This record gives sequence, C-alpha cells and structure tokens, in this order.
Amino acid sequence: MRYFIQLSYNGTPYHGWQRQPNAVTVQQTIEEALSTLLRTPITIMGAGRTDTGVHAQMMYAHVDIPHESDPKNPNETLEGAVPAFAKADLTTLTYKLNNFLPPSIAIQDILPVKEDAHARFDATYRSYVYRIHSHKNPFTQERAFYYKIPLDLERMQEASEILKTYTDFECFSKSNTDVNTYLCAIKEAKWSQVDNEYHFTITADRFLRNMVRAIVGTLVAIGQGKKPVSWMHEVIKGKNRSLAGASVPAYGLYLIDIGYPKHIFID
Repeated sequence: MRYFIQLSYNGTPYHGWQRQPNAVTVQQTIEEALSTLLRTPITIMGAGRTDTGVHAQMMYAHVDIPHESDPKNPNETLEGAVPAFAKADLTTLTYKLNNFLPPSIAIQDILPVKEDAHARFDATYRSYVYRIHSHKNPFTQERAFYYKIPLDLERMQEASEILKTYTDFECFSKSNTDVNTYLCAIKEAKWSQVDNEYHFTITADRFLRNMVRAIVGTLVAIGQGKKPVSWMHEVIKGKNRSLAGASVPAYGLYLIDIGYPKHIFID
C-alpha cells in the first residue's frame, strides 16, 4: 500500500535530499530507518530535491509498504511484508520512526493515499521562503543569510512583481541541468519584514535547480542599488544564467509548503 510521509528537516548536516554515493542525504537517512524498523528494504520518493544545506519546514515523500495480503491475490502472502496499518498503527509507526531518526529530521504524519499517488508529479504547487538578516546574530547562523548592506524592500518587491509576468526562467536555472523545459508558473513572489529579517516568499507549480537562490541574488543586487528594477526584464529575456545575480547561500532557503489535490488521499 502507498503512503505519504509528511516531514521536516534541518538541511545543515546533509548533502541535500536525494540519495547519492559517498554522502549522507535526507532520503538515505529515512530509507535506512524505515528499512530497519520494518525489517524489509524500503525506498521512498520525495516531492522534489533540495540542495546541500537547504531546509524544509514541510516536505512529502511517498513510500510503498508491502502488506501481508496482496489485494490482487488475497490468499497469497507477500515476501518481506508487514501487517496492514490501521490509523492507530500509523500514529505508532510515526512515533517509532522519529525515535530511529536523528534530531535533524522530524516526521509529522504518515497518510494513506491512492496507489497511483505520486509525491513529486501530483504536487500542484511548492512554496519557499528565503531569509535575510541585517544584524549579526549567533542564533541565526546557518539559518538565515547575514547581509550587512541595507536593502530597499520597495525596489525588490517591484522587481519581484515582474517575475509573475514571465514563464521561461532559463536564466535562473543551474547550468548543465537535465530538464525538458524551463517553464514555471509563479503565483506569488513577495517580500516582507519579520523583526530584523527580510523574508522572500515564492510559490510556483515547479522550480528549476538553484532557481530560488538565483532569483534572490538578482533581487538583492537590485535592492542594494547596483541594478535598476528594469534589469529583471533584461535578465529573464536573456535566458542566460551568467546575466543574473550570484546565488545566495543555501542555508537561508526553506521549503515551506507543498500542495496536493484532496482526491489522492484516503480518508
């Protein structure tokens, strides 16, 4: 049966989400914990990839857990299977899984979904927030980008509005990325001030690799007066990563929300 795992993690100790050789990743850590707990090899599929050091306040992954009876052949027992989970069992599984995982990863919920539900391809939107702080603070080190130069929030917001008028964002994509399209539909792009921090929130149907960090770096160049607001048009139309601003550090970036259609969940 297929389940969605809802989780969050501090990305500092990990080389991103996706499993890779000779590096510790979030996906690998969860798979190993689940495999140990359920005593059968388990793999999971995340809603997307986050780079080294990027955090997630909300992330989803789907997992297939074989149960003792095969729905297609009820009289047959599946190899490496575990008993079917009731709602209370999922609460217990969540609790046990959290005990197996390090403090940097937390499981919020495990939800039954339809057999063809996909954590990545069924997502209708994703939201990120990037945090910048202008005052040195030991408690936000590796949690937000410390940027001493004053930024014009009004100019950055004006440039952010331009993003919503385009759909091709090749200019913000990491070079040599294997993607079929650079098209993204940005629904929200806004700046806000929270205490001593500037927060940039962006929501789109999909994101390219390094896209948010490249966008923020471009907006910061506008915010400190190095470039005019109209420069955003030139960057996007140029379709060249070298025209955009430098990428800001990964540790200020948080995946904060992912949306799914309700019909894929089993109540």
